[in-house]
Amino acid sequence: MVWLITKYFLTAAVVVLVSEVAKRSDKLGGVVAALPIVTVLALIWLYVEEQPQEKIANHAWYTFWYVVPTLPMFLAFPVLLPRLGFWLTLLACVVITVVCFGLFALTVRRFGIELL
Repeated sequence: MVWLITKYFLTAAVVVLVSEVAKRSDKLGGVVAALPIVTVLALIWLYVEEQPQEKIANHAWYTFWYVVPTLPMFLAFPVLLPRLGFWLTLLACVVITVVCFGLFALTVRRFGIELL
């Protein structure tokens, strides 16, 4: 139980760190947010919990492929925000990400990469 609470605390601390840094500096906040801190923590948690190496490697592999279709959202958000406001922009970005993910999954399937 202590381990689970520690995992939650450290993982939540990363989110708080990113938002606090972003309040002070847009650029530094972006850099910290772009770092794969959550992925590194997940890999550490899997390793410490003695998951097989194949499972850990698969997590890193799929994380790479799942990040790619999220990238258009980061370009759309600043463009849409002044036009739609925060909540509609966030909703539009979720839709953009889902559509991009679906199209991307269909595209990489042709190369033998199964994401769905």
